[in-house]
Amino acid sequence: MSEPTGVIHDIGYRHYDGVRLGRAHAAVALTVHSLRGVFGLGRTARAKIIPFLLAGVMLLPAVVSIAIMALVKREAMGYTTYAVTMQAVLAIFLASQSPYTVAPDLRFRVLPLYLSRPVTLVDYVGAKLAAMIAAMFLLLAVPLTVLFLGEVVVDLPGPTHTADYLISMAGAVGYAVLLACLGVAISSFTPRRGLGVASVIAFYLLTSAVSTVIAATLESVNDYTAAAWAWMINPFFLVDAAVQVGLFGAKPSAPTVYPSGTGVAVTILLMLALIALSMTALVLRYRKAAAR
Repeated sequence: MSEPTGVIHDIGYRHYDGVRLGRAHAAVALTVHSLRGVFGLGRTARAKIIPFLLAGVMLLPAVVSIAIMALVKREAMGYTTYAVTMQAVLAIFLASQSPYTVAPDLRFRVLPLYLSRPVTLVDYVGAKLAAMIAAMFLLLAVPLTVLFLGEVVVDLPGPTHTADYLISMAGAVGYAVLLACLGVAISSFTPRRGLGVASVIAFYLLTSAVSTVIAATLESVNDYTAAAWAWMINPFFLVDAAVQVGLFGAKPSAPTVYPSGTGVAVTILLMLALIALSMTALVLRYRKAAAR
């Protein structure tokens, strides 16, 4: 019987003897890493330009409104109309940053490494969505909070618009969830960031233009009931109608009335259906990508 010829060399690898934090910690770490990346933190200086520039643009109307309140002692900009007024900026941020959360992993095919263990497919998708939802919420909630604090400091005549601020924050949650789900889902169907950006922008422009044209056409023939539904094609008006107006009774941000009565329940269900459809599409897309 011959002697064994194999030799084991000690090349310096050490065993990990620390605490294994498990699946939940891995999912949270992936969420935080993705959120930092959305704002360019931990990336090159070039990656920080667009998110922080758009964040500054979102904050500008609040700062100007505070200055106007201090000068003329009257409210300059409403809380519940802030998101609809700034919808173009929110859409650009969504289009420019949501592809970052999904495109690199798809392009370089590193998804199987994430899913080796302990992170599951649902954990991965949830972490990416949570990061984008948090980013969209911060983008809208920070200016609203600054505006509210400015109103408190300026001390306008009459009561502070605390209820409007709280309604707008609930709306910010609705905007963040729906827009992030739509943006990440659309971006996930291409591994190239440029195509992802173009796809999300095209979706926003299409829904915005179609809703405006159809609503204006219906209003021109005095069919205001159908026109109210036409505005729901735009995700921004859908959230406004479902959350801020439907649930909390705020004034509509669209230049018309929204569906009323049972229409409120339908708009809420439509919003929830879009969120569920986006999440389902994401899971199916990543299940296919993980199988490669």
